[in-house]
Amino acid sequence: MPDPLPVLLLTRPRDTSERFARVLEARGQRFRAVISPLFSIAVQGPLPDASAMRGLIFTSANGVESWRALGGRTDLPVWCVGDATAAAARAAGMTAQSAGGTADDLVAWLSRSRPPAPLLHLHGSNARGAVADRLTEAGLPCTSAVIYDQPAQPLTAEAHAALAGIAPVVAPVFSPRTGKLLADQPVKAPLLVAAMSEAVVKALASLHKRELKVALRPESEAMTDVVCDLLDRAATGKY
Repeated sequence: MPDPLPVLLLTRPRDTSERFARVLEARGQRFRAVISPLFSIAVQGPLPDASAMRGLIFTSANGVESWRALGGRTDLPVWCVGDATAAAARAAGMTAQSAGGTADDLVAWLSRSRPPAPLLHLHGSNARGAVADRLTEAGLPCTSAVIYDQPAQPLTAEAHAALAGIAPVVAPVFSPRTGKLLADQPVKAPLLVAAMSEAVVKALASLHKRELKVALRPESEAMTDVVCDLLDRAATGKY
């Protein structure tokens, strides 16, 4: 018997996926959530020396959480790629500002605003954008440090079953790494994908999908809008 609700396939770490599902539910969406993280977050020490730094850069909330888990200082100004990352930094007790976009937007913003330097970019093992190198080339000294790993994980049996079924599946994809991991999976179900950015679209090139829609801005609110639209289409069969 067909599933009465569309499947929402969430492939980020469980806590993050559960938060996103609650946001969608608050928007009135109905779905069957299948949470199957394609990677995990493993904090990686030692704690980088920030004693000479004048500010910190984060390009994901995972970086913020890993920095706090390592006992990193919270008294420095923080520069973040987007609003969700800045919100995580503020929740951790830091004074944060957001570039409201991509790594390119962050580099351009800092290059214009010229905050006190040197800066320290704290990121995961699969970081993109060469933020520290580009800022240094622009005359704003910046170093970088890896503070967490992102080991890949296989899809769960429930996720494989959803992708092999007949009910429509809506999959939000927030990063090129997640897109690349998802693109390796076999798909028979009608798959509707929400992509955070054009970089994610490229990573999804080989994925068998019914529809692909890109967020207007690379941030959580814009992704929520796209996913709501795809869930509405999935629920009514308009895809």
